[in-house]
Amino acid sequence: MSDVRDLLIRCSEKVIGHYRLLLVGAKTESERQLYQSRIEREQRLLGELQGSLPDRFAA
Repeated sequence: MSDVRDLLIRCSEKVIGHYRLLLVGAKTESERQLYQSRIEREQRLLGELQGSLPDRFAA
């Protein structure tokens, strides 16, 4: 289970990095808003992944 969660965390971090690159190259305000909202959404999901340990794994 932990391996899958670690993979999802790494993938989410990579997605955030890609959206940041797109944000830097955004040509319009609507593009910037779109990429920023996607970054924020992905960061929320990442936070949930990093903070969600099943009870049996919690120390």
